[in-house]
Amino acid sequence: MVYKIYGAAQSTCVQRVLTTIKEKGLEFELVPVDLMKGEHKSPSYLEKHPFGVIPVLEDDGFLIYESRAICRYLEAKHKSKGTELIPTELKALGLFEQGASIETAYFDSNASGLVFEKLFKGMMGYGAADEARVKQLSEKLSLNLDAYERVLAKQEFIGGNQFTLADLYHLPYGNLLFAIGLGNLLLDRPHVKAWWEKISSRPSWKAVSGQH
Repeated sequence: MVYKIYGAAQSTCVQRVLTTIKEKGLEFELVPVDLMKGEHKSPSYLEKHPFGVIPVLEDDGFLIYESRAICRYLEAKHKSKGTELIPTELKALGLFEQGASIETAYFDSNASGLVFEKLFKGMMGYGAADEARVKQLSEKLSLNLDAYERVLAKQEFIGGNQFTLADLYHLPYGNLLFAIGLGNLLLDRPHVKAWWEKISSRPSWKAVSGQH
């Protein structure tokens, strides 16, 4: 089985899916979608993803979109293959779900907002960063990472004591914090730093992000 992933290799959401695929040891074909040409808004693509964003995974005619949903689908389908990315024991599963919620509620919106202001905005021709918004998002993310420090002082990973999708979901935007000069947010706290260095050194992420 070779999965088709519609998207672009540099996309954070596509990288989330590709890292999951690497962790599970699966085969895939990346089908390029040229965002600069607006291919993600074409009628044929909108049939695959009604919101017109990337990625979409195709599994023998079955289509599923939204990167976190795709990752969960692949883990459920290939549970016994590669790395177990969602635990099954009830309390461990509860901690995983808690960690996955932490990522979406306290990390992603702030980190992605910062990356948009400091990197994507200029690339897309939207002008200079809104420095007031950058300051607000930086302060909010910093406070949230103080909470991460408290969590990670008690457990090895954000979703418990094993590496899971809850950790993996952080990798693309965490990596881009360094690209915009804000990597210190992840390195200034000892437990957060140890966690980040552990998850970002995984071969799956190195392969996807080009850090061979």
